[in-house]
Amino acid sequence: METVRRPALLVATLLMCVAVLAPALAAAQGYPALFGTREVRNGNISPFTKWTGMLGRQRPEPTQYGAACQQRRGRCFVQEWRALITQLRGQDPMRQLQQVNAFMNRLTYIEDIANYGMVDYWATPLEFLRRDGDCEDYAIAKYISLRELGFPQSDMRILVLNDLNLRVPHAILIVYLNGRAYVLDNQIQQVVSTDVIRHYQPIFSINEEAWWLHQR
Repeated sequence: METVRRPALLVATLLMCVAVLAPALAAAQGYPALFGTREVRNGNISPFTKWTGMLGRQRPEPTQYGAACQQRRGRCFVQEWRALITQLRGQDPMRQLQQVNAFMNRLTYIEDIANYGMVDYWATPLEFLRRDGDCEDYAIAKYISLRELGFPQSDMRILVLNDLNLRVPHAILIVYLNGRAYVLDNQIQQVVSTDVIRHYQPIFSINEEAWWLHQR
């Protein structure tokens, strides 16, 4: 579980971005609304440079998957991840969600300021596996893992939200499966439906093709 979080400045910056883009928003359709919010969709993700920058750095990473083990804490996390992906190919989708969530949640939470010397850095899966990371890094690594296993981008989103219990910003992965929305969260060891969570207030969600503003 996270004990320290990035300052509220991140959320304020994101909300300013939302305000600039709001006139272009169009209503989202086809998926259950998250945590009781009304969703509006925008197909322009270019202002979200933390996300698009991570995607750009991630694209060439598969060429590094076969590199020699960079052992940490007596383990080769990258090699273990690649073995897991191979093992999970073709298996039941819910099992894939559960196993990917459990594997990534074993890594250690660390604030970006301590890890990268900046307030907010969205890490690629290799960066995360080699250095650990914070909440959005867990979500990103799960997203990329499930993309490799065949989940379409349209069925997944990184969701940035306010944790109303802890009163801090947080990020999780949402996966839509069989008409339901599931949460993959570094604060929750199991994969759970959004229906069982009451203390999350969505701000925006994003994937490779669009982003959504969440309104009450």
